[in-house]
Amino acid sequence: MKTPTIPRRTLAEASTLLDANPALALIGPRQVGKTTFALALASSRDAVYLDLESPSVI
Repeated sequence: MKTPTIPRRTLAEASTLLDANPALALIGPRQVGKTTFALALASSRDAVYLDLESPSVI
């Protein structure tokens, strides 16, 4: 069962920022939805999602 997500007010703003900039960094405390937000943003455009904590990126 997929858990519903809370609509993000800043998703449109982040998309606009990515139209003008090549990258966007999401920083903040653990467990606040950064990954969910990034994946939602990436799914709406031609994007590459990089998890810098993943050993496969290093």
